[in-house]
Amino acid sequence: MSNIFRMSRRDLLATGGRALALTAAAGIAPQFIRPGRAYAADALAPGMIGGPTGFDGAERYQYGPDTPEGRAIEAIKEMKGAGKAPAKIVLGLSDGSIGQLTKPFPAGAPSIKELWEKETGIILDVVGVPNGQEFTKTMQDISTKGGAFDIYAVEWNRLGDLAETGGIIKMDDYVAAHKPEWDDPQRGYVNGQKGVSLLNQYRGSTYGVSLDGDFQIWNYRTDLFNDENEKKAFADKHGYPLAPPTTFKQLDEIAAFFHRPDKGLFGCTDLRNQGWGYTNWYQRFTSMASPNQYLFGDDGKPLINSDNGHKATQEYIDSLSYHSPDAISWGWPEQYGNFAGGGAAMTCAFSNLPKFLDNKSNEGSKITGKVGSALPPGREINGQLARRSVLWLNLSASISSQSKSPEACYLLLQWLGSSRIYSWMTANPGGYFDPFQLSNFADPLVRETYHAYHMDVVRETVSRTVPSINYPGATAFHNALDENLVAALTKTKTAEAAMADTEKQWTRIARRIGEDKLIEAIKSNKQAWPTVLDPIAG
Repeated sequence: MSNIFRMSRRDLLATGGRALALTAAAGIAPQFIRPGRAYAADALAPGMIGGPTGFDGAERYQYGPDTPEGRAIEAIKEMKGAGKAPAKIVLGLSDGSIGQLTKPFPAGAPSIKELWEKETGIILDVVGVPNGQEFTKTMQDISTKGGAFDIYAVEWNRLGDLAETGGIIKMDDYVAAHKPEWDDPQRGYVNGQKGVSLLNQYRGSTYGVSLDGDFQIWNYRTDLFNDENEKKAFADKHGYPLAPPTTFKQLDEIAAFFHRPDKGLFGCTDLRNQGWGYTNWYQRFTSMASPNQYLFGDDGKPLINSDNGHKATQEYIDSLSYHSPDAISWGWPEQYGNFAGGGAAMTCAFSNLPKFLDNKSNEGSKITGKVGSALPPGREINGQLARRSVLWLNLSASISSQSKSPEACYLLLQWLGSSRIYSWMTANPGGYFDPFQLSNFADPLVRETYHAYHMDVVRETVSRTVPSINYPGATAFHNALDENLVAALTKTKTAEAAMADTEKQWTRIARRIGEDKLIEAIKSNKQAWPTVLDPIAG
């Protein structure tokens, strides 16, 4: 079995790095990746006060004094002049993301870390945290008052739990003072202030700065969907053209059509395992009403033990028929490995899938040049199409309440998470930080790394994305849902029983947290939910 079928996150990153090296060595790297000098080696474009140099197109990531990046750097310099800046900032970061800060990209460029230290004189000490242990290590530091980190980078939906511990600070005053412009209509977050609320806020206040774009994106095999014989056979059977599905009914029919396990092909491989699979249940459930089927009512009562909850869960169970027989144990390494080997017609995954698998230098991939991306499927409701994806995992950076230099930490995060520096960083294939800002989707370097066909779809998917639970008790709520969904998949519970038991557990969790606090968080969370509805194709 090829290594591509059992790749780790580290293997994927190594592949991405080899891709860049091999394309450059072969002389086929795109023009803006080739080393060059738009200006002298250390010269900035006119009017710019900072940013990278040393490669063609570097001026796109440079900044003037009246930009979020420029204001952050100027404020740090003022702090240093007044003797108030720290000598060092310690950032705890997932092992798999460190390369995007420490590895120079593209050829001729400095690294993010080198540029920050050059411009500010403050050492950025990036301390690796094992993948999957970010929240555990953060809680250990908070509960023991260890003070090992100035900044934590933790999964986005932990913000509520962390804020309630008092272990991270509220950033509202710094946001007001330094103006990060996250809602800028040309460069900022998709959906403007709604996007800011979704990614950075808890109960209306800023507790995190997003450093990721883990929106779940649908991919399909263009070689299968464009095959004339397949198109005819499908149309003859179902009476409509073969194309990426716009509804879950179409998804189920298309996946069943392509499901040929005897020939090594599964219909669809969106995940069904514990810890990952419930995100795909989210998509089915939240699209059951227009504009959204919410998880909780405004009174804090769970809404999942309902006709819509039962139907979404039954669909989720039934969809196992076109998955791998081992689907309940598959995680994303098996999913990526199978798709790279040509083993599925469709899947739903992180936005980095084409970056790693539709890649000429990934010698283990059989699908290079054969991947397409599509908006999520949904439901036809009242003459419109409600399509919803979900935000899941997604690292967000927060400032430890134990840090002795919280404002300097905020300024680092404003600089790092603003549109120019972040576009440059997310284009780097050396880590997991994925695009999520309007500027990222339009950036040539990002579009080369992630593929132009994919970036436009990701941008539009973001505007149709619901948040997973991110208020106090998020871990407990999700564990309860997860366990009951797995019980339904293994047929130890019916769909109805799984939702009834989840409702009971959620109600107990809500009482433990405090219903008044939960209701406030639910109402605040709803402000980030999408309202986009699509026309039904004629």
